[in-house]
Amino acid sequence: MPAMNQNGTDTDWRAALDRLNIVVVIPTYNNCKTIGQVVADVKQYANHVIVVNDGSTDDTAQILSKIDDIEILTHERNRGKGTALKNGLCKAKADGFRYAITIDSDGQHFASDIPTFVSEIEQTPDNLLVGSRNIQADNMPGKNTFANKFSNFWFRLETGVNLPDTQSGYRLYPLTQMNVQKWYYTAKYEFELEALVFASWGGVAVRNIPVHVYYPPEGERVSHFRPGRDFTRISILNTILVLIALLWIYPRNFCRKFTRENIKRFIDNNITHSPDSNARLTAAIMLGIFMGIIPIWGYQMIVAFAIAHLLKLNKILTLVASNISIPPMLPFLIYGSYITGCKVMQVPIELTLSNITLESVKHSLLPYIVGSIVFAALCSVVVGAVVLGLLTVFRRKKQAGNH
Repeated sequence: MPAMNQNGTDTDWRAALDRLNIVVVIPTYNNCKTIGQVVADVKQYANHVIVVNDGSTDDTAQILSKIDDIEILTHERNRGKGTALKNGLCKAKADGFRYAITIDSDGQHFASDIPTFVSEIEQTPDNLLVGSRNIQADNMPGKNTFANKFSNFWFRLETGVNLPDTQSGYRLYPLTQMNVQKWYYTAKYEFELEALVFASWGGVAVRNIPVHVYYPPEGERVSHFRPGRDFTRISILNTILVLIALLWIYPRNFCRKFTRENIKRFIDNNITHSPDSNARLTAAIMLGIFMGIIPIWGYQMIVAFAIAHLLKLNKILTLVASNISIPPMLPFLIYGSYITGCKVMQVPIELTLSNITLESVKHSLLPYIVGSIVFAALCSVVVGAVVLGLLTVFRRKKQAGNH
């Protein structure tokens, strides 16, 4: 493996790692050809090294036993990279380290990139840093490129964070910000994606930083990744994580936006200190209510925004009001529209909860469409009257108080 250069002496970087309380964790399984050199390279930069021997059956144990000043955790049998990483990180946290740099033992990572992690974490403390490889590199195996893009897609869907490389094992974990003892449930390669997702969900900033990588020729590569089994496990994990994100994380994050400070800021910016008159603010809200009820599902906000833009109304208020059709309100709006349509068209109310059939829905479609327009107009007028009254009272008080 070729050497890489980095500014600063080895002693300087060892002192920096000690000052920042950083340990290097190296999981290994049957990498006897490379583990010795990897540890030696890492020790040029780090005084504290934890190696997790994950049940190796080759000469790994004998090689490690001859290396001084490292801590060795040994699994009697192979338990998977995820378990090896988790146990190494738990040990590092129990020993009081603030950060842990993880590096693979197959010789693909350069220990000389450790100063890059150190420099970055000094500027952005408590971030989770992931070494980003050049996935367009000539020697990068095609299956690695596909797996990385696959992982990136799911990570963005689960967290909303876009990273160019989510599979690199070369990372810096902020141990004090992560509950490594309890969060993680997977044992194999999927652990590294799970760790990123849970960290992001927990409010830890996850960022890529560029690192170098070396891919040996095809005949010299040692990989324990089994595409069939491992992709299946990763797919199952991603399915579970997406469900958690949709049912809990995204709603939780949405609700967190409604803090007292955010609500006050929204009201001040769009109502209290708005240059628009009370009538125009009311019109913006009435437009949003109307568009949120009429049955143009999927296009309500788009059309509402376009009309507000044409009429030069407050687009933010219109969009907020158009969200009246959120799931908890939706059944009431639909049934209210249907009842209104039946009254307007003077037809009997045939659709009930105990009598929902394809035929009854078909006969109820026209009353619903007609009723939704009338119901939307009525709701917007009622809401508009209430809003106009409130604006007249409270904006007058605010203006009087300013004088």
